[in-house]
Amino acid sequence: MTTRLALALAATLGLAMPAYSQPAATPTEAAIAGNPFLAESPLPLHYPQFDKIKDADFAPAFDYGMAQQLKEVEAIANNPEAPTFDNTIIALEKSGQVLDRATTVFFNLVGTDTNDTRNKLRADYATRFAAHGDAINLNGKLFDRIQTLYAKRDSLGLDPQGVRLIERYHTNFVRAGAKLNDADKARLKAMNAELAGLGTRFSDNVLKDVNASAVVVDDVKQLDGLTESQIATAARIAKERGKDGKYVITLLNTTGQPPESELTDRGLRQRIHEASIARGSHGGEFDNREIISRVMNLRAERAKLLGYPNYAAYALEDQTAKTPQAVNDMLGKLAPAAVANAKREAADLQAVIDSEQGAKGEASFQLQPWDWSFYSEKVRAQKYDFDESQLKPYLEMKNVLENGVFFAAHKLYGLDFKPRTDLPKYHPDTWVYDVFNEDGSQLAIFIFDPYARDSKRGGAWMNSYVSQSALTGDQPVVANHLNIPKPAAGEPTLLTWDEATTMFHEFGHALHGMFSNVEYPYFSGTSVPRDFVEYPSQVNEMWADWPEVLKNYAKHYQTGAAMPQALLDKVIAASKFNQGFATTEYLGAAMLDQRWHQLAVGQVPDAAGVIKFEADALSADGINYPPVPPRYRTPYFSHIMGGYAAGYYAYIWSEVLDANSQQWFEQHGGLTRKNGDHFRETLLSRGGSEDAMKLFHDFAGHDPQIEPLLEKRGLTAPGK
Repeated sequence: MTTRLALALAATLGLAMPAYSQPAATPTEAAIAGNPFLAESPLPLHYPQFDKIKDADFAPAFDYGMAQQLKEVEAIANNPEAPTFDNTIIALEKSGQVLDRATTVFFNLVGTDTNDTRNKLRADYATRFAAHGDAINLNGKLFDRIQTLYAKRDSLGLDPQGVRLIERYHTNFVRAGAKLNDADKARLKAMNAELAGLGTRFSDNVLKDVNASAVVVDDVKQLDGLTESQIATAARIAKERGKDGKYVITLLNTTGQPPESELTDRGLRQRIHEASIARGSHGGEFDNREIISRVMNLRAERAKLLGYPNYAAYALEDQTAKTPQAVNDMLGKLAPAAVANAKREAADLQAVIDSEQGAKGEASFQLQPWDWSFYSEKVRAQKYDFDESQLKPYLEMKNVLENGVFFAAHKLYGLDFKPRTDLPKYHPDTWVYDVFNEDGSQLAIFIFDPYARDSKRGGAWMNSYVSQSALTGDQPVVANHLNIPKPAAGEPTLLTWDEATTMFHEFGHALHGMFSNVEYPYFSGTSVPRDFVEYPSQVNEMWADWPEVLKNYAKHYQTGAAMPQALLDKVIAASKFNQGFATTEYLGAAMLDQRWHQLAVGQVPDAAGVIKFEADALSADGINYPPVPPRYRTPYFSHIMGGYAAGYYAYIWSEVLDANSQQWFEQHGGLTRKNGDHFRETLLSRGGSEDAMKLFHDFAGHDPQIEPLLEKRGLTAPGK
């Protein structure tokens, strides 16, 4: 979905999108002449003019764009002619283009390279954008026209995609409150505005706290276990922060932190872990507990106003899961097996701890969360005779991208990639590629943004700068963003296996955006249900360790020697290693998300009760296993304060489809053009233009089954 549509439907989706109060004076077109958002970019595929875009351009473009779109909407709503598909639905699809261009670039930059000015703009416009969406969604005359078309949609002579577009507009307007009375609409608007502001504050706090919580180390001896390059990076970051002579370990926005797998100093590992889990709940200016309580109260109230028992029921109705019970049933089936598997893994880790401590003549200690990744690497080494450090020299980032990720896309889909150096960049640490179909026609432009930085939010994600649509004639400009630590100058970027797999995952999202071949912007690319959007990206992960692909990119960064076959075999053999941990930490977060959003009005704890609620919820769900805390604790769980509210289950829900699809590829010959073309034609190119589960069935030829997921996650063989 384009940012324009996201803004217009923010209330419908329950997103913590920015919101609106009409500015005192709206700039005229003459007043913003020269603003880069006033017209489409003249660059190839309308690639953004990053070299011409200044922070001062955003506010005038927002104000002008909102005013123009409201004029367009009023003209549609008050059109004296009877409503038609063209004068109502297509007119809405074409509205708000200036706002769309400005907000698309702005929110993408806020995520990947923010600054104080952009943060202030986001806060200033939070309530304005939400109210702008409400001004569209709650326009009674506009909804009457949509309702009229909806009632006779099957007799308008439209193709199936046109009928579906009417249905989706009608559904979204209803879910946004279009049928409420005036008093309830007023209350809804107030809640949407407040939620938007709270969402902005939450995300600001998370970014600032993850930077403020970085761990400072005085003695380099405490960094034993890290490579020379990692130590040099820690020293460089410390110097940049005015702590010359010290070392800074930065955090990611997850509970677990990568250095915990390598640092031999147990005390430092504990410091890092405790700094990580304290974020957002340690008091002070970045504490998010009050925001969490208020957001959950407002979401519960909003759901009740719209006729639902709780927010999860509201959110899931429009997903493939449909009901909270369906999600609870699935997560509940997985949790016992996952925890049992994690406990078996913990026993192996404890045995190593006991053995090592005994050999040193010291008392043993009980496995703690900060020990897990460190000792799991030792167990991996024992079981499979290799550890992550053996892999890294063979996983140089550019090689993984071009000879791994791109190679697999070429073999499957016939795509070719050519670097571009003539297009402007929003940050020097980005790479740009033209993407071509096999016949030489240009498919898209791809931006790769790999490195972590203080101005970038945590995690990994894909976004679109331009979305495909036959109606507009636009072709995709998409980007992948990662948070890989940048090495010291002159040093190679060597990846962990998880980082390499993440590159394949995010490129699966990119393919979903690039292959889009739909008529209307509404359906473009990844504009699919939230619990379906992760599915294509998870499928693309399978090529990371596919032998033909792995052999092509897993080469030593110094010698070019291929990764030894024995090590390749060990990587594949270890694919189910530590899955009890991985599944348990994920399920902890997913089940927390559901617990919060299945609360009714009056059941939400106050700020002081947030952490207790979390602990009680984990215990009640049988997922409270202390050595494996949730992947995200509530105070820094950014997903559920944004687009994944009541939707974090989507990763494993989508993984059911993914596991079925991996099985399909394996049964049909694997990495072949025939298979790739089938996946592209039946699913990747369709965006949201058809029902998501129909698309899956069209591709796989059957309904999804859970057994392939259980096998993939190693949850079917308790003795192994």
